[in-house]
Amino acid sequence: MSYLQRGTKEFHLANLALFAAGFITFANLYVTQPLFPQFTEQYGVSPAVASLSLSLSTGVLSVSLILCGSLSEAWGRKRLMTISIFLSSLLTIVLAVSPTFETLLLLRIIQGFVFAGVPAIAMAYLGEEVHPSSLGVAMGLYISGNSVGGLAGRIIMGTMSDFFSWQIGMVVLGVISFLVSLYFVWALPASKHFTPRQLKLKPLAKSLFSHLKDPGLICLFGIAFTLMGSFVTLYNYISYKLMGAPYHLSAGVVGWIFLVYLVGTFSSTWFGSLSDKFGKQKVLLTGITIMFTGALLTLPVHLFIKILGIVIYTFGFFGAHSIASGWVSSRAKKDKAQASSLYLFAYYFGSSVGGTTGGLFWSSWGWNGVIGFISSFLITSFTLAVTLIVLNRKEKMLEDHLQY
Repeated sequence: MSYLQRGTKEFHLANLALFAAGFITFANLYVTQPLFPQFTEQYGVSPAVASLSLSLSTGVLSVSLILCGSLSEAWGRKRLMTISIFLSSLLTIVLAVSPTFETLLLLRIIQGFVFAGVPAIAMAYLGEEVHPSSLGVAMGLYISGNSVGGLAGRIIMGTMSDFFSWQIGMVVLGVISFLVSLYFVWALPASKHFTPRQLKLKPLAKSLFSHLKDPGLICLFGIAFTLMGSFVTLYNYISYKLMGAPYHLSAGVVGWIFLVYLVGTFSSTWFGSLSDKFGKQKVLLTGITIMFTGALLTLPVHLFIKILGIVIYTFGFFGAHSIASGWVSSRAKKDKAQASSLYLFAYYFGSSVGGTTGGLFWSSWGWNGVIGFISSFLITSFTLAVTLIVLNRKEKMLEDHLQY
């Protein structure tokens, strides 16, 4: 059976379908992020507590990813992704009628569980169905859908809350997501290289833990935790900074600043192409360095420089993430869905931990404290990436030695 390759109709259909699935998942996942200042004002909660409307979703998502990755080994990839995106769309509409902040948090917990059906499975689908020579570009295109989704959710929420209300914004986004879900079902080709197996918890748990014995994968999981922890921290609290003194921007204007997510659409695809040409190691280190540079540029008071820093930071993040996530699929020799789910467990657990902990730094030390916290995570990411590169070189030398 042939694999999906660049230039074919099936390749384009699969990538557009997974782009759509990523759009739905991340538009709905991050739908509350630009609303934190409004939650603080409307419900009288602290910034750290307001961030729970996102952190609880990503925390539950991180755990349920492992379950969904295992279920997909038995039930198939497309079926679970379809259930996930339709339920995600419905729950966003239900959020609009939540009577209290506690009810909203409960719904976000449920939604976090539902979100898990796409991220780990989509990566595994690509790893199985796409030819290795085209995998970097395919993974980059999928992640670009994530960035466009995150952008759309924030802009819709910010704009709707300015002109109408955040509740109306929820309904609008939910309806859009439902319609896009219909396209996904039509466009995604059925799996050709996936062989379902009976769902047995003991063998699945054994194969799951076997990935934790690979030091290279452990490094990649650590990179996922620190990259996402730093990224979501910046976006969680930049709204407080921009809506406060000396800028006093409205929620709608701040929402449109998230338009910088479009650079992630470009960088994730471009970094994937660069990795196919120059290798993952150099490109990953470059992405992390770009993130660090962007974070430091958000420190000056001038609004233009601050936004430029956010652009650079976002560019580096999506590029680095596309490399690291693709690296997991290529390094895992079997049970790719479970390896991907472990990567994303670390990724979203980092989002939960970093996203809420960053609020404590914001409350205590302001934006300088937030950037200090982010910098510590990025330094850790860089260190893990260097460790992974050294490990790969040693493995390559040993492999060459054994051949001779």
